[in-house]
Amino acid sequence: MKMTFCSIISLFALLTCGSRVSNNNAVVESPATVIAAEDATVEWDTMVYDFGDVSVNDGPLTCTFTLTNNSDEPVAIYEVVSSCGCTGVTWTKAPIKKGESGTITATYKNEDGPMAFDKTLTVYISGIKRPVVLRLRGVVHEKKKSLNELYGEHRIGDFGLKTRSFEAPVLRQGLRVSATADAANLGKAPIKISFADVSPNLSVTVSPNPVPKGATAKITYTISASRELWGRNFYSATPVINGKKSGEALTFTAVTQENFALLTPEQTADSPLPMFTMSTSNFGIGKKGKVITGEFTVENKGKSTLHFFKADSETPALTVSLPPDVPPAKSARVTFALDTSALPLGENVIMISLITNSAIRPVVNIFVAGILE
Repeated sequence: MKMTFCSIISLFALLTCGSRVSNNNAVVESPATVIAAEDATVEWDTMVYDFGDVSVNDGPLTCTFTLTNNSDEPVAIYEVVSSCGCTGVTWTKAPIKKGESGTITATYKNEDGPMAFDKTLTVYISGIKRPVVLRLRGVVHEKKKSLNELYGEHRIGDFGLKTRSFEAPVLRQGLRVSATADAANLGKAPIKISFADVSPNLSVTVSPNPVPKGATAKITYTISASRELWGRNFYSATPVINGKKSGEALTFTAVTQENFALLTPEQTADSPLPMFTMSTSNFGIGKKGKVITGEFTVENKGKSTLHFFKADSETPALTVSLPPDVPPAKSARVTFALDTSALPLGENVIMISLITNSAIRPVVNIFVAGILE
């Protein structure tokens, strides 16, 4: 939240240099997320494979992604492009018939020494307008660490975890996303893991289960989109270990956006187009403890009505009011109120993410900035 004004420029540069154009639609890849498949044509078992903690002596690391054809026509994997030469890839070359599955196998050479790695595979599939981005990641250590060193900080009983908070890939309406994370049994006997109080639209499994003593396991979580939920949403599940419900829940976060995959080029061109007169509202120097109000002006320069599904703020101290639907060639105001009592002194930059029905600009980021004294 706290950034210098120079950091704003760096942030804009990051958002810009991470984008590319495919089929006339801008795609922005965030370092923390992955673009989910935007078509129900195929379904993935996972889109993020985490090798977890490995050592330099483990040699090449291999994982496999499986996709299932849910359409009525055969699909083909045209090409898979690795983000660097350190990752080799092979894939199913034959057309994949309805209901059948294909695979993409990637091997990270593990020759770069101790370091964290996060590699991407850009997959081009027939029938899907935009490429799908898969991710493989892990942390390479010089020497193997004990399970307690790796998983002890966030343990729940004998259930060892690296974190209790998980960030899912971007979620498109009508689809679901899955990802995996590592866990471990830090006890001296096998543990059986289940989950209680699971949020709607969330499923969580552990494999193997029971988890043998002194062994690692994979947590797989899947979040399904709901048209009642837009933008950033939080889900939770409480571990049940050997039949005993823990008092601490795991949390999962996903950002839900509209799915424009089935639009024709003509429909995309007729999409609404939100254009703001300014991207940053600067309140100058303010007194900590005061409530600061302001507004942004947005014009719909597209050819159909603009709708805002949700506004996500980086802090609950900033509340946003969205306008009614905006017809083409009309303007509206997005207003905000910032309670500065919970903010730190000095420079503050707070981002607001607006989720829209624009195929051209499905997410618009605007900023509130200023100095508190």
